[in-house]
Amino acid sequence: MTDWKFMARQLLRNPLSLIGIIILVFFVILAIFAPLIAPVPEGHRDPYIIPRDGYSPTPQPPSNEHIFGTTEGQYDIFYGVIWGTRTAFQVGLVVIGIVVAIGIVLGSLAGYFGGIIDEIIMRITDIFLAFPALILAMAIVSAIGPSVRSVMIALTAVSWPSYARLIRGDILQVREEDYIEASRGLGASSGRVIIRHALPNAIYPTLVMASLDIGAIVLAAAALSFLGLGAPEGYADWGQLTSFARNWIVGPPGNTLKYWYAVTIPGLFILFFVLGWNLLGDAFRDILDPRLARR
Repeated sequence: MTDWKFMARQLLRNPLSLIGIIILVFFVILAIFAPLIAPVPEGHRDPYIIPRDGYSPTPQPPSNEHIFGTTEGQYDIFYGVIWGTRTAFQVGLVVIGIVVAIGIVLGSLAGYFGGIIDEIIMRITDIFLAFPALILAMAIVSAIGPSVRSVMIALTAVSWPSYARLIRGDILQVREEDYIEASRGLGASSGRVIIRHALPNAIYPTLVMASLDIGAIVLAAAALSFLGLGAPEGYADWGQLTSFARNWIVGPPGNTLKYWYAVTIPGLFILFFVLGWNLLGDAFRDILDPRLARR
């Protein structure tokens, strides 16, 4: 089993993983100190609703009052991207946490017991995998009603089958190992064998996949918000801020970059958040790949 201290040393030695960690620490700081960085206006009931300065459809450039400018509908971009960091962590971590839990339970049952249990679980996963993920997510959100909660439910529904199949395959590999047979011979229950022996030696590919998928989940959530199927209007969400800028990507003739801030700033937050998780996930993959020699 991989030593966690060894993993930590390898992460700190890898320049790319260090960059990923620094990026993610930056976003963690933004999320934790959001009330101090972008104070909630007095009388504002929901801190996730972006304050607005009027109702003009034309974005306004950065100023002393609005550091990053305002987007369509005069929503403050600075406030939106800062509080949107909390939304990104909420969506990414909660969805991945739930799908990993579902994948571990169903994949372990299918891989360890096999037979009819395996057939039922795998056929259900095949049904979900037969649909394009984004299309199925859009259908689910449309049926439930647009909201951050609906997006999380939809992304959970379309993401768990991949984890169930991955865990199943890894459990199939380890269930015939000698230490598993020895545990069975000593009278250990199936649950104990799975939890104490099979999963600890089969979980690492799932952890790598999860670290890589957090960024993908946030990107998918932003796509749904961009399409109008995510957070309610005015909610602090990077995808919605990008959606507000869709009519202002290109400025008037002779000044095509006039409204650059409206789309570039939310886009950069999405870019670096996803990049941070991808760099960290790549580092985990290199460390946990059993084909690599341990130094």
